[in-house]
Amino acid sequence: MQHHETVPLVAVQRGSGPWLYDHDGNRYLDAISSWWVNLFGHANPRINDALKQQLDTLEHAMLAGFTHEPVVVLSEKLSALTDGALGHCFYASDGSSAVEIALKMSFHSWRNQGLGSKQEFVCLKGGYHGETVGALGVTDVPIFRDAYDALLKPAHTLMSPDARQSIEGESADQVALRAAKELETLLLERAAHISAVIIEPLVQCAGGMAMHSPVYLQEVRRLCTDFNVHFIADEIAVGCGRTGHFFACQHAGVWPDFLCLSKGISGGYLPLSLVMTRNDVYASFYSDSIARGFLHSHSYTGNPLACRAALATLEIFEQDDVLAQNRVLAKRISNELAPLATHEKVGHFRQQGMVWAFDAKVEDTKLAATFSLRFFASALKHELLVRPIGTTVYVMPPYVLSDSDAGFLAERLQTVFDEVIRA
Repeated sequence: MQHHETVPLVAVQRGSGPWLYDHDGNRYLDAISSWWVNLFGHANPRINDALKQQLDTLEHAMLAGFTHEPVVVLSEKLSALTDGALGHCFYASDGSSAVEIALKMSFHSWRNQGLGSKQEFVCLKGGYHGETVGALGVTDVPIFRDAYDALLKPAHTLMSPDARQSIEGESADQVALRAAKELETLLLERAAHISAVIIEPLVQCAGGMAMHSPVYLQEVRRLCTDFNVHFIADEIAVGCGRTGHFFACQHAGVWPDFLCLSKGISGGYLPLSLVMTRNDVYASFYSDSIARGFLHSHSYTGNPLACRAALATLEIFEQDDVLAQNRVLAKRISNELAPLATHEKVGHFRQQGMVWAFDAKVEDTKLAATFSLRFFASALKHELLVRPIGTTVYVMPPYVLSDSDAGFLAERLQTVFDEVIRA
């Protein structure tokens, strides 16, 4: 609130492609996809057309005793993207709700199988899974959870596989194996009481864009199988092509027991989230007893408009071979960002798919405390929307940048960084 007394809110009038425009005619390159949701640009004509058609057909109908074409087709398409491994979808409206669903479904599934003692969850240091009470319980970002700690059920918080933690001579794979060993030690002791392990595959986003090796995902999958524990993959931020595959878990060649999606699934248009799960989890709720059913609902669950936006988003992936195009675009952006990667005040420059991040080397404690706000304000003056996480600068742009946009992003990002770091 105090920040906006000196840096007023930007009143956005319209968007077009990767750009946002305010009422004074100023433009801003949306280099963070409006918090990681906008995949194919603002006011995308193909998604617009799909929504206009859906508006004339059905705006909403509850999913209790009813269904509709957009939610059925979307579920089938998403399942097909997992080769049928995750054949069931449960819908909600936002990422935190998806995490709540996965946690509740995991616990309830075990209880239905006579394993009611499995009530504990495992998360990672620096992990972020949302800000509702259950999701905060498996989140380890102090600024979000400290005020509400008394309300939360404690989780087991283990070493992150963050590759930046490597000791001399240690590879990212070896860091991942070291972190997995800590999980194995816990499971040897507590597996009978642990319901699920929840992680953000490949990139822990809100915790500072910590990136890790796919080896960790392989080890988590192996350990969860061996110890009869669920594996929850929170792909809310890293799914939908952001890491290079449509699902981040595909980099490791594994599927979790629960996969959470939100953010980019609707192309950044409407709130939508979902949890995908396996046949055996579905079967654990199949019963004559209502008490054994999974009783969780939202008024706008599976909203037809949001599902239609998601279908239009998937259609763009299919028709434009977006994943292949992103590989070319990512290489171009990386080349443009190369001068920043070797900047004397930049540490741990890193990339995963369409995510770039680096840590500013800030010795002055006052600057470190205000770095993010200063960077945001300076970026706006230079026609960029960028919001660092502490002293970690990152960009997660839409998948529609032109060559000139990529050059603009890199040039302005370095200008802003130099301006702030030398303040």
